[in-house]
Amino acid sequence: MPYAALKKRLDRGDIVILDGATGTELQRRGVAMDPSAWCGVASLDNHALLSEIHADYIAAGAEVITANTFASSRVVLQQAGYGGKTEEINRNAVEAALRARDAAGRDVVVAASLSHLVVFTGRETSPEQMPSEEEAAESFRELAGILKTAGAELLLLEMMYHPTRTPRVAEAALATGLPVWFGLSARRGADGRLLSFYSQGDVPLAEIVAMIPERGIDAAGCMHSGAEVTGEALRAIRKRFKGPLTAYPDSGYFEMPEWNFHDVIAPKRLEEFYLGWLDQGAQVIGGCCGLTVEHVKAAVRARDRFHNAL
Repeated sequence: MPYAALKKRLDRGDIVILDGATGTELQRRGVAMDPSAWCGVASLDNHALLSEIHADYIAAGAEVITANTFASSRVVLQQAGYGGKTEEINRNAVEAALRARDAAGRDVVVAASLSHLVVFTGRETSPEQMPSEEEAAESFRELAGILKTAGAELLLLEMMYHPTRTPRVAEAALATGLPVWFGLSARRGADGRLLSFYSQGDVPLAEIVAMIPERGIDAAGCMHSGAEVTGEALRAIRKRFKGPLTAYPDSGYFEMPEWNFHDVIAPKRLEEFYLGWLDQGAQVIGGCCGLTVEHVKAAVRARDRFHNAL
């Protein structure tokens, strides 16, 4: 299992390169996004393209690739009419990543994304259509189990920002016994404070940081957040979490049901941000929504520059 070797590298302070976006990369390469499940349904019929995307990230230098499972829990898929295909969709996603890794013949870890998403922002959903907290928790548990049996070697808790669902999805991930990384998402409030990405109220980011489990988390950091807030979020995380830090921002913005690639950060500019986060102690760098193979190459360059400056 490649993860054991990766964990040893993290423990000795090595820098690890994560891949870039999967969902928005599917869209960028021509796959239609579902209005209720975004990229979740795409794993059903795009096996070859998913493997191609993963292979491209590996060729660019990624040492961890992430299966397309962020938006494929049962509570999300059933809103698109695909609840009965939850296991098939997620197995397809993990298998596409495993195929790319096997074809590359390199020690690349296959991770799977696990979010607390239950409905997409912008979709008109009445309160009675919203899943209950227990239904959501059961869906998280189910997905975590599917990802494990499908062959995922690492679970990435992604976009942790919800004040009640975050502990539930963390519990579901830890129950699998797989290694777990915790990624929270941040935004800047109107008054300049650093807040959780949560949009239904101003939740201080410190409240989400406090939800990082005391045991079982191998790495934690900031993801799917603007590069401009990521460094401050890492400082907040470091106050609680002493292990390896992760930093993989997004760029652009979501316009239901697609990602808008307007003003995506240039790889060269992101390279400078990466260097700053490495100076702060980040050990895992990569990209999230809107970011591409070229941004992963920028992460590799930043790593090499950082090593050369030591």
